[in-house]
Amino acid sequence: MTRGKLRIYLGAAPGVGKTYAMLSEAHRRIERGTDCVVAFVEHHDRPRTEVMLHGLEQVRRREIEYRGGTFTEMDVDAVLRRAPTVALVDELAHTNVPGSRTTKRWQDVEELLAVGIDVVSTVNIQHLESLGDVVESITGVRQRETVPDEVVRRADQIELVDMSPEALRRRMAHGNIYKPEKVDAALSNYFRPGNLTALRELALLWVADRVDAYLTEYRSTHRVTTIWGSRERIVVGLTGGPEGRTLIRRAARLAEKGAGGEVMAVYISRSDGLTSASPKELAVQRTLVEDLGGTFHHVVGDDIPAALLDFARGVNATQIVLGVSRRSSWQYVFGPGVGATVARESGPDLDVHLITHNEAGKGRGLPVARGARLGRSRVISGWLAGVLGPVLLTWLLTRAAPDVGLANDMLLLLTLTVAAALLGGLLPALASAVLGSLLLNWFFTPPVHTLTIADPKNIVAIVVFIGVAVSVASVVDLAARRTHQAARLRAESEILSFLAGNVLRGETGLEALLERVRETFGMESVALLERSGETDPWTCAGSVGPRPAEIPEDADVDVPVGDNMALSLRGRVLPAADRRVLAAFAAQAAVVLDRQRLQREADRAKELAEGNRIRTALLAAVSHDLRTPLAGIKAAVSSLRSDDVEWSEEDQAELLEAIEEGADRLDHLVGNLLDMSRLQTGTVTPIIRESDLDEVVPMALGGVPEDSVDLDIPETLPMIHVDRGLLERAVANIVENAVKYSPPDEKVMVSASSIADRVEIRVVDRGPGVPDEAKGRIFEPFQRYGDSPRGAGVGLGLAVARGFAEAIGGTLDAEDTPGGGLTMVLAVRAAPQRHEEQPDLSTAAT
Repeated sequence: MTRGKLRIYLGAAPGVGKTYAMLSEAHRRIERGTDCVVAFVEHHDRPRTEVMLHGLEQVRRREIEYRGGTFTEMDVDAVLRRAPTVALVDELAHTNVPGSRTTKRWQDVEELLAVGIDVVSTVNIQHLESLGDVVESITGVRQRETVPDEVVRRADQIELVDMSPEALRRRMAHGNIYKPEKVDAALSNYFRPGNLTALRELALLWVADRVDAYLTEYRSTHRVTTIWGSRERIVVGLTGGPEGRTLIRRAARLAEKGAGGEVMAVYISRSDGLTSASPKELAVQRTLVEDLGGTFHHVVGDDIPAALLDFARGVNATQIVLGVSRRSSWQYVFGPGVGATVARESGPDLDVHLITHNEAGKGRGLPVARGARLGRSRVISGWLAGVLGPVLLTWLLTRAAPDVGLANDMLLLLTLTVAAALLGGLLPALASAVLGSLLLNWFFTPPVHTLTIADPKNIVAIVVFIGVAVSVASVVDLAARRTHQAARLRAESEILSFLAGNVLRGETGLEALLERVRETFGMESVALLERSGETDPWTCAGSVGPRPAEIPEDADVDVPVGDNMALSLRGRVLPAADRRVLAAFAAQAAVVLDRQRLQREADRAKELAEGNRIRTALLAAVSHDLRTPLAGIKAAVSSLRSDDVEWSEEDQAELLEAIEEGADRLDHLVGNLLDMSRLQTGTVTPIIRESDLDEVVPMALGGVPEDSVDLDIPETLPMIHVDRGLLERAVANIVENAVKYSPPDEKVMVSASSIADRVEIRVVDRGPGVPDEAKGRIFEPFQRYGDSPRGAGVGLGLAVARGFAEAIGGTLDAEDTPGGGLTMVLAVRAAPQRHEEQPDLSTAAT
């Protein structure tokens, strides 16, 4: 069955016209003969939107009973039975009422798409899950209803419904979005120009990223190799040297000059052993580019300019930032350098910036990663210098300077032999010495053009030439190899020092360590495999890179760690010299994996210990504190049933009152125990809605004497965004605790005030107070401060109150009361004065 297509209208804020645009699209499709129905659309009493529903078939909604109320949700079964071609589903991020078949509406949409029904839906940018923190920092409101970004990104079409902040505020002022009594509050809070501008920018950038992903897919499908400069994308070429930080910062400044600019740092390593960069410096540069909002990439390639250009064109980059070469002047004899080559071959569609830095011209030093091997390019250069060099030099000497003399001829050919040793090692130098001696004999030793030597002195000279050439070549080659070996040992020591530092610092990131292995050795993927026994199948404990090996036999490099663990690498076969360092990485990976598992076991043990502590305290509470009211009830009931005493009506009423008080105390204690159990297991599900504080707090005072509390709740306070039941329980526990510790002649003050986007409830008592060092402990379960009697409770009131406060997005803290006593401050969120983000219970429960 073909999967249905999803079209989403994305808006920056409520009221921009997403639902209106969706309904307009529905009318257009119906005019074209498409079978289109309204599965769920909420018009929020907006006249223009409500009018657009006329003429559209609407599927009957499903009614759900929850906590004494009746709510309506989309009836997925009814839509499936109707089986339309297109279904309209509003508010994709909506949370369904408990009792629905799914938790979120986007899950209902997935069911419709799976059976081939096309869906048109709407969502606001602030409901995307990845943008929750950003939206909260802009608006001060945390979005409870979210949809995973991937759900929206998978949509076949995403259309941005845009409107300028000024136009949206005018729509609000004209009453087209909210009712008149809520317009002023909305304009001064959520719909401020700054908020709307920031949300609009978020929406535009998010859609731009989605368009960019589509463009990349299109270019790949149609094999477009030229660069389409749709946005500034800057590639920074890193060598692993200290100048990389300067290049990254410069690229970030270039990206800031254009909206939506992106920085991608890339390090290209050769495929002939350990990479030449310092692992420590690469780690610093990776962190820097990520802190600046860019990304870090590692690419393997022997031809660095070609690999860099291929990467830049592959990501559709518009600029490349490179550092001025660190090579000294004499080193340019080996080639023009990466910067010049990239600039020459970049073409007209890719700009190249060469950035000066403090390391320019100081020399690149020897390539650390090349180890004792000289590399293919140097060996080829050595053979060319040792074989072609003498031939060309002989041709020049015979044509241009035939009378230089045999001694000078020998010195010139000896120079080429030394050059061959420096470039290609011993074998090219030996070949150069043999060829040079033959050329000297044939062209410069009388009689010429024969291998015969007439003068014995010339024989000695040629023999000396061969001996000196071989000796010099051997010494030069040995020195070069020793230098490279020292450089390799320096690289290995730096890597081993990095691993030792990880051990001492206790770093436990397995994926970070495997990524370090992949970068160090220039591999495609790295995986840590393990098995329980020799006959058990291999499982992957961690991996990085594409297509990691599933069994050690599939890997290009396999390093065993014990009998039942192996570090497997894919990409190329490593030389034996690299395996020593790789073995150290493998051992460290095993240590990190064991540490992670020990940490998880320690966390579980801590949870079990905490559970045991709570159970022990619960048993103590049940064995003592709960027996006190039970004992009182038992005594009163026994007295009433006794035939030995004839109780008066006053005595019977007093005994019945004692039974009622004991039952109330028992109910309160059991309620707190159950609430703490729910909090410990995470089963508290708040039903958030707008409420008036002056309706909630008085209900919470039913458990305390009427003359023990002074209440001061101003009527001008804004609406609050809470679960009324949880807030009432929290306030009740706080007030009961305050009354319990207050002197008999002092009343507890309960007041409220509005600060920024929060409303604070302050419960003030004049009791003994709590020292600063004990303020944190009073919120722990089964904790009672001071000399409170054992029958006063099990020490759960404040713990439950804080748990409920956090469940509804609030906070509960303790402060000193000026003049003595304790003040409990319960802060909750003020309502954002809008409907689309936080609908009331008539449409949703969150």
